[in-house]
Amino acid sequence: MDRIIDLTAEMQNGIPTMPMDPKLSITEHCNLDNLGYNLSRITFSTHQGTHIDAPYHFFYNGETIDKVDLKRCMVRAIKVNLTYKKPKEPIQVDDLQKYAPQIEKGLGILLQTGWDKVFPKKEFFSDFPYVTTELAAWLAEKKVGLVGMDMPTPNCTEWKIVHETFLGNNILIVEGLTNLDRINDEEFTFFALPLKFKGGDGSPVRAIAILDD
Repeated sequence: MDRIIDLTAEMQNGIPTMPMDPKLSITEHCNLDNLGYNLSRITFSTHQGTHIDAPYHFFYNGETIDKVDLKRCMVRAIKVNLTYKKPKEPIQVDDLQKYAPQIEKGLGILLQTGWDKVFPKKEFFSDFPYVTTELAAWLAEKKVGLVGMDMPTPNCTEWKIVHETFLGNNILIVEGLTNLDRINDEEFTFFALPLKFKGGDGSPVRAIAILDD
């Protein structure tokens, strides 16, 4: 098994996004024939594809992405296997209880529902299993530092409460992960490094897992 697992969704011109978000545009600016080099123009949301949310995403006085300590984006983590969850089914505290010992050690958690396989269908953005407000509060009580997931957002209807619970308790959120099925049940090192947008509310990331020898 490869030790380095790429958990990042591919970015391609015109791919679907959350309904209210800007669309991803990748177009040619110049090429080898007219200016002597290839260079592209990109327009995208700060929450495009696999991305990380900074507290400023939901709080005017929250920490911006350029101020987030990069140590918080490079953590020991575990994968939580939730692939038995059906579309629109809640992810509850009971689903994570068996992982409580690892969570209490301070590990980051990555929620694997298999929902990344639904992209680019329209229902990817609406019908995913979702984090309940109770689970968000429970993870905040456990002082988890980072929660990642293969869904586009933690919750489709109570998104504001769940985001505020996480980000208001210093829990970074990484959304839109892929390939979590390639990670085993052991601890690993997770990287999700953002671009340094001054005053930014979030950023696309290149997310990877590095498995132990």
